[in-house]
Amino acid sequence: MPGKNRLEFLFLNLGHFYDHLFILIYAAVAALALPAAFHMSYAELIVYATPGFIAFGAFALPAGWLADRWSRRGMMIIFFVGIGISGVLTGFAGTPLEIAVGLFFIGVFAAIYHPVGITMVVEARPVKTGAALAINGVWGNMGVASAAIIAGVLIDVSGWRTAFMVPGVAAIATGLAYVVLCREPRDGAMKQASAVKPAHSVLDKHVLVTIFTIIALTTTLGSFIFQSMTFALPKILEERLSGVFDSATAIGGSAFAVFAIASMAQILIGHLVDRHSIRTVFAFVAGLQVPAYMLAVGLSGLPVLVGAVAFMLLIFGQIPINDALLSRITTPQYRSRVYAIKFVLSFSVAAAAIPTVALLHETTGFDGMFVAMAAVAAVIFLCVLALPRVSVMTAPATSPAT
Repeated sequence: MPGKNRLEFLFLNLGHFYDHLFILIYAAVAALALPAAFHMSYAELIVYATPGFIAFGAFALPAGWLADRWSRRGMMIIFFVGIGISGVLTGFAGTPLEIAVGLFFIGVFAAIYHPVGITMVVEARPVKTGAALAINGVWGNMGVASAAIIAGVLIDVSGWRTAFMVPGVAAIATGLAYVVLCREPRDGAMKQASAVKPAHSVLDKHVLVTIFTIIALTTTLGSFIFQSMTFALPKILEERLSGVFDSATAIGGSAFAVFAIASMAQILIGHLVDRHSIRTVFAFVAGLQVPAYMLAVGLSGLPVLVGAVAFMLLIFGQIPINDALLSRITTPQYRSRVYAIKFVLSFSVAAAAIPTVALLHETTGFDGMFVAMAAVAAVIFLCVLALPRVSVMTAPATSPAT
């Protein structure tokens, strides 16, 4: 990868980090600080995250359309600066409703990253796309991991408002650095990506529709699991590590450790996807989730950390699979919009995931949520088994045409 592409790849990775960091700051703040600040329960507070998650999904499609029609680099600049300003302003909120408004605007700008940034990653690495997506995915997962510990430390040191403000200032600074250091578009990468023969040209229409349908189903269900478990994990650890860790920093650090360890699964899965059948790898990852959730039922104390690492390894490991498959069956000129549709499905379901977490926490506790996630994972496994056995499924990605 040329030097300029490596620098832009770094900024794209930072963007993925910020994207997931900002979306989950409120999850940690709601679990660790806001119940005392606003005299409300956790279940009451997390409902205010819903507008942000709705925006996260709803604005992905227009962001992808704008990127294809205007400028992907321009959209990334808007992403960095917009999400940073929104984070700073959310830190000034005085009521839960004002926080919800701030989270909505965070969601609007966060929606830009996946249809735009992921497309730019794929085009920078048209060969061995799985590995590139895996590396980028680890950065996103480290954003998930860091949300809890950054929020926890800032809550203990200076209060919950700085948990939004400090990352906001950092994102704005990163956006300005991107403007200065990444001035030129990656025309060479675009040409290289365009030279790769699109896999869908050799697929029967019925087979292609089947693949897209299964991608849509597994994306929706997988996102439901991802959003539910990443949002709930700080609260799971706070409840089940009670008496082991007591401070917000310690709970946040525990969540960070779980997410950080689990994020490494994407590196392994990315390499496996480039070398082996996507269908086989996908079935393996989805199938193992069912016993992982069931084994987590009833765990408390330090064993819950082991259980959390197990199911988060599999949740994170599943992320690059659909993206790699889509990269094989879409052409560059439509790729942002196709990814946008995927992420509309992916993140819109988060609007249902958050109330579901609240309902299950109030009625059955987190054991009931683990059982529900096992059932959803079982459906994903069955969907993967229905994937057709065609070359795009069973063979590693091909090299660019010469």
